[in-house]
Amino acid sequence: MTSVPVEKPLAQRAGSDTAKANSIELRGIEKRYGDSVALQPIDLDIRDGEFFCLLGPSGCGKTTTLNIIGGFVEPSGGVVRIAGKDVTKLPPNRRPVNTVFQSYALFPHLNVIENVSFGLRMARVPKDEQRKRAREALDLVGLGTFAERPVSQLSGGQAQRVAIARALVNKPSVLLLDEPLGALDLKLRKRLQTELALIQRRVGTTFVFVTHDQEEAMALADRILILNEGCIEQIGTPEEIYRKPASLFAADFIGESNILRGKKDGGAFVLESGAKVPISAQAPDAVTSVVIRPEAVRIGGDGFIGAEVLSREYLGSITRMVMQLENSDTQVVSSLNDHDMHDLSGIGLEPGQSVKLSWKENAAHPLVEAN
Repeated sequence: MTSVPVEKPLAQRAGSDTAKANSIELRGIEKRYGDSVALQPIDLDIRDGEFFCLLGPSGCGKTTTLNIIGGFVEPSGGVVRIAGKDVTKLPPNRRPVNTVFQSYALFPHLNVIENVSFGLRMARVPKDEQRKRAREALDLVGLGTFAERPVSQLSGGQAQRVAIARALVNKPSVLLLDEPLGALDLKLRKRLQTELALIQRRVGTTFVFVTHDQEEAMALADRILILNEGCIEQIGTPEEIYRKPASLFAADFIGESNILRGKKDGGAFVLESGAKVPISAQAPDAVTSVVIRPEAVRIGGDGFIGAEVLSREYLGSITRMVMQLENSDTQVVSSLNDHDMHDLSGIGLEPGQSVKLSWKENAAHPLVEAN
């Protein structure tokens, strides 16, 4: 891709006080299949021009939510509005949305530009305009020179970009993407994540993206919705969800977390083993767990809790240390960069070795588990 990143207008940035009107509104949307509940009643606002990710494990309700927005699944209750219009009862072809599926669904008997212009042909757009808009869409995804190529000669990444061009050529208000990069290898997937983000910034269309890959959601999204068993766990920016998870599920699902259980006692948090670790004075008295990210865990020095090294894993950019807290079955993970490892070179950090651990007080995010 040769397109240059385009900064989103302030009104389109997540969290802006001047944010535009909502592109999508769900009110009381739910889905049941007999006695089985696929989606509990949810309310959701997706802003105009936002890159919004639906994230969660298989069966959590994310694809059901996407299909309800697209009109492929009828909700059991609630209202769907797109651009302020109630579309709950409208079929997919009468909604201002297009969908990109993981399977691409390109027509094998048509070449690239014929695939891209297919929707325009069905809408009886004049042929000259069809070709012009199709070429513009192909240029947008970096495939302008592939217009006459048979789709059978495309790589997986090229086929995915053709599918995106075909979806964008009709200029939908909303583009729905159902795990569109899931079938690609890791290297190509990461490259297309970057390209997809650039395309979205350039066109300004609202993207609703379904994935089970937390790193993909973090890389792409303005905001993320985490679903679990048909319920909303948290909605927020990637940074908000990573640094201040709203639940143990969110903490455990996004990134790697150290979750320590115990109770607050004055200015300390008492672990189940009886060890005391610092906690913010602002933490609620009812706190039952603290979440510490691996990069916040320091080894050595004047640490306040003892541990035994279980394993040391070199992963290139980081070294992952797994340790077991003293007098406890609880394991703690620390992610150390090369500079950290250099500073600890005299310690050795071999399995079986005793170490001291610490972290900054504000690195322990408190959570209160529901009864």
